[in-house]
Amino acid sequence: MAKKRVTDKQYLKLWEQFRENISKSTPVDLNETPLQKEARIKELEGNPEKWFKYYFPNFYTSEPAPFHKRATKRILKNPEWFEVRPWARELSKSGRTMMEVIYLTVAKKTKKNVLMVSSSGDNAERLLLPYKSIFEKNNRLIHDYGEFQSIGQWEAGEFVTKQGVSFRALGAGQSPRGTRKDEVRPDVILIDDIDTDEESRNKDRIKKKIDWVEQALIPTRSISNPLLIIVCGNIIGKYTTVTEMMKKADHAEIVNIRDKHGKSTWPSKNTEVQIDRVLKTISNRSAQKEYFNNPVSEGTVFKEITYDKVPQLRHCEKVLIYVDPSPSNNIHSKSSRKAVGIIGFYKGVYYLYKIWLDNVTNAQMIEWMHLACLHLDSSGVDPKRLFVENNSLQDPFYKQVVVPLVNDFYDKNKYRIPIRPDNRKKPSKFERIEGTLEPLNRNGFLKFNLKEKENPHMMRMEEEMLSVSEDCKTMDGPDMLEGGVWLIQNRIVKAALGYAFGEIENRHY
Repeated sequence: MAKKRVTDKQYLKLWEQFRENISKSTPVDLNETPLQKEARIKELEGNPEKWFKYYFPNFYTSEPAPFHKRATKRILKNPEWFEVRPWARELSKSGRTMMEVIYLTVAKKTKKNVLMVSSSGDNAERLLLPYKSIFEKNNRLIHDYGEFQSIGQWEAGEFVTKQGVSFRALGAGQSPRGTRKDEVRPDVILIDDIDTDEESRNKDRIKKKIDWVEQALIPTRSISNPLLIIVCGNIIGKYTTVTEMMKKADHAEIVNIRDKHGKSTWPSKNTEVQIDRVLKTISNRSAQKEYFNNPVSEGTVFKEITYDKVPQLRHCEKVLIYVDPSPSNNIHSKSSRKAVGIIGFYKGVYYLYKIWLDNVTNAQMIEWMHLACLHLDSSGVDPKRLFVENNSLQDPFYKQVVVPLVNDFYDKNKYRIPIRPDNRKKPSKFERIEGTLEPLNRNGFLKFNLKEKENPHMMRMEEEMLSVSEDCKTMDGPDMLEGGVWLIQNRIVKAALGYAFGEIENRHY
């Protein structure tokens, strides 16, 4: 299901809630004497972790892990430092960086000019907004260090505090000129989420971005004034801005959601049960990229497929024949393959009983449908359900080619193939295959008929499954399987809500 886009009005409302939460979570003791206040601030400034916990209670919600503390010690110890943080999602790389930067600019007053850089100006501005909101609404910071919001420049993408600290958002590729503030060149450069999925697939675009960082962004610094660079971002490709900056950084530490022993790297926040729950709901490809800094390379979405003995078809809870037709009517190897498959569902497992997959004519595809129906007849499956993919591109083909051929087949053989169209509006082929089939396959809920393993059609199916990738051009078999599995899944869910299997079919087809 596509995510609903958040409107500007909804986004503003969310930010107002965020700002109010900051205010409510930072109450102050108005009965504290000046001496008590001074002593408390001095104690907090002497212990960064305590300082973080006191001033940012809505960010510092769990005790930090050892890797958090090590990282902060490096940052605070070295005014001139270049660190890359390829930490997995949910490990607070941006949150901890923010607390460190505010500590350096507010408590220690050693940094004066901060640049926030991301993949675009809008993203950079979004990442800078928490800083701005904290300076406006954090009661504890304001009580102890004074008002921050200045009367002059105070905008989402650029603002200067009353203490003279400058913050500016900058998108990759934008000119960093004009970032000097009162003779102070940038002394903190924060690079966050600079790589995008689209760019990571284009080496030339990544190289151009790296050149911009090295030739335009970093040279905004002063030679004589120490510069702190912190890069936050997952490793989403083999060659990205993050991976290349890791090679030149003073320190780069990859931290995944789990360590090499398979345990949570931040157990006080992310329990094993919680991690398991999240990983079970997404594909392995997504999990490896977002939580293990391991972008799955081409052709490895399915590392292996499972062959097993299959239950008798008549015992299955759901059985259908699914057809992925190709408009091509030739047997040329470069044309799309046609696919016809028999899919059954039994006790939580989806079985591919038989498949016909090859470059064939439309007439041969009709014969495959006939063979599949005969197989169901001999297996005692009745009624037979046969669906033909019929998206917007195939609709004329279904009506003008498939239906007439099925009618001709009946006229000649007196056997009615019970076709019906699958009119589902489908996302991209790769996204559907990965999202629907990969979790089932990984968790042992998708199995192929062991008796068919040496069948050339099943061998082609295995070949296509193991080569599935975003760039792969031949995924007709997996596409067929996804269509059938999705239909069964959809009916199981609706049946659980009180609808009969047949009723659903009648309503939709």
